[in-house]
Amino acid sequence: QWVYNILEKKAEADRIVHENPDPSNGFVLVPDLKWNQNQLEDLYLIALVHRRDIKSLRDLSAEHLPLLRNVLQEGKEAIVKRFGVPSSQLRIYLHYQPSYYHLHVHFTALGYDAPGSSVERAHLLADVIDNLAMDSMYYQKRALTFPLRADEPLFKKFQEAGKV
Repeated sequence: QWVYNILEKKAEADRIVHENPDPSNGFVLVPDLKWNQNQLEDLYLIALVHRRDIKSLRDLSAEHLPLLRNVLQEGKEAIVKRFGVPSSQLRIYLHYQPSYYHLHVHFTALGYDAPGSSVERAHLLADVIDNLAMDSMYYQKRALTFPLRADEPLFKKFQEAGKV
């Protein structure tokens, strides 16, 4: 609901850094709640796509390339314009597994060791775009490794199923 409140401007409308209102290829860029917006060393923004039918990386296909390219290009441009941070100093990625199931993209300062920015969980948006351009169904076919904490419900389900 938090995501929908932002997209519908019922919450955090004053925090929006950039918006592309297109219902298919648009998104809202907002500072992550973990970032106090005071120092650029730990810059952290989230792009929330307007589409509600894309839950995670697994749902993406070549059909979504215009959306992903918009997020990448316009997100970088908005960050340079607003914060003066060049794209060469950004890490732009998606999580798998995500913390919530509405497609969103993380923009963090390259030097910031953000939670979940390591290789086991983060998939660089530029790589995602390249993979989908090569194979439209790449993320439906690909085995994706991801870490789980012992206290996560999904980990418990794997334990119950004898998969751990």
